[in-house]
Amino acid sequence: MEKAETKVCQDCKNSFQIEPEYFTFYEKVGVSLPISCWRCRMKHLLAFWPFGKFNKRLCDKSGERIISLFPKDARFPVYSNKYWYSDDWAPPNLEYNPSKSFFDQMYELQSKTPRPMQLGSNNQNCDYCDDVWQSKNCYLCRSLLECENVSYSYRTIRCRDSYDLFYCFDTEQSYDCIYCFKVFNVKHSFYTRDSFDSAFLYDCRDARNCFMCWNLRHRSYCILNEQYTKEVYLEKIKQFNTGSKLELKKIFEIFNEHIKEDAVHRVDFNTKTVDGVGNYMTECRRCLNSYFFEESENCLNTIRGLKNKDAVDSVGILRTELVFNVCQVTDAYNLKNCSNCDNCRESEYLDFCVGCENCFGCVGLRKKKFCILNKQYGEGTYEEKKGEIIADMKRIGEYGNFFPYKMAYTGYNLSTSEMLFLETKEDVEKLGSFWEDLEQVNKEGLNVFSEKDDIKDVDDSVLTLALLCKETGRPFNVTRAELEFLRRKSIPLPDFYPDVRTMRRAREIFSISFYDTDCFKCGKRIVAYYSKESGYKKIACEACYNTEVA
Repeated sequence: MEKAETKVCQDCKNSFQIEPEYFTFYEKVGVSLPISCWRCRMKHLLAFWPFGKFNKRLCDKSGERIISLFPKDARFPVYSNKYWYSDDWAPPNLEYNPSKSFFDQMYELQSKTPRPMQLGSNNQNCDYCDDVWQSKNCYLCRSLLECENVSYSYRTIRCRDSYDLFYCFDTEQSYDCIYCFKVFNVKHSFYTRDSFDSAFLYDCRDARNCFMCWNLRHRSYCILNEQYTKEVYLEKIKQFNTGSKLELKKIFEIFNEHIKEDAVHRVDFNTKTVDGVGNYMTECRRCLNSYFFEESENCLNTIRGLKNKDAVDSVGILRTELVFNVCQVTDAYNLKNCSNCDNCRESEYLDFCVGCENCFGCVGLRKKKFCILNKQYGEGTYEEKKGEIIADMKRIGEYGNFFPYKMAYTGYNLSTSEMLFLETKEDVEKLGSFWEDLEQVNKEGLNVFSEKDDIKDVDDSVLTLALLCKETGRPFNVTRAELEFLRRKSIPLPDFYPDVRTMRRAREIFSISFYDTDCFKCGKRIVAYYSKESGYKKIACEACYNTEVA
């Protein structure tokens, strides 16, 4: 058996190992072993995945007002989606210059090529959204599929009539839920499935009318894991005023202490996963060092994906096969070093291309073949010129690397990388990336709502006044539908700007930390996918967890 190979990361200069079982993955996708550690590779890829701020600006084609993650001074033109997907414009092209860096030429082409104002299609009334598909009436959301009436949410699928969700599937009438599946009328909960009419749940299944509970299975009318009759439960639940900010804070403190001291924690959050190494995987087989993955097989070093096969060193992928070093790619086959592409095949170094095949180093193309730097060639000439470019790139050490940081679409601080890899402005600039300063909000003359502790004391005047984020000071508003939802569910007004709330939830779940510890029950040595700072007292091996909880 081959031995693990130790290398020194070209970026952070720390040593890292490539495990023997990884070699076959790289061989299958036809690439050399990496020269950067996994964390640096992921940080680089995720910097090309915008999280950014929604900006009001003008379409550079029509002059109409649009909403986009790209500000008015973006270094590339931005078109409304209807114009970008029309035949009313043609992408620019360049003739390859062997005396210049290929990446510098791609940067020049990228700066000239229009981008659509947002990623997504088949939506209705989802203007203040990005990476949203087949959804309706959604607001300030990112990464949604088949959702309706959802606001301030991230990575949700088939969710309806809910607010402040993070990584939830099939969730309705719910609020402040993280990694929940098939829940209805649930709030302030984490890692819960098939439950309804409950609040403050952790690792529960089929919980109904439960409050501040953990590790429950098929239970009803429980408070702090203690069983009550329906009548007693309904009387006791009146003691908890979740509509008061002060009371809510106390409830969270009590609940979180129980999670730390009393809840039994699995080593990971994988479900129906075979031969997997990583966390938050569902129905996966032989996915190694992978996170937030569903229904995939034979993948290595991946973050966030659904229905993939033979993917390596990639993030944000859907229905792909044989891909390497790609970011936000959908319905792809045999792609390498590509970003934001849909339905492309047999290509390398594509940026925001759709339906392309056998292309190299192209930006903004649709349904093209045999193009280099967007210039059309015959098949034979294409192969010959591509070979020359690859030889030039290998000579100066470019080939096989992802696009340089400077080609990212937003500042590092407004990218998904910021969720996992916090960096200072100075460190970001050392990476070759850039920082995108938010404009200062002039609060002079701003009418601010006087804070109320309890939602029942909030009148309709709040709809015409601003709330101020307690972290950033940025003003934000609540809508009529949101206010009615908060009143109905007994939830206080939020204290933080919507994007700040999303980032806070992200940092609760988007952890790729793990460490060796002992099962609290049997003493077996285990790998726990938590940060040590969590302070969990009862982390169990799979066998003991199943005995204690399942």
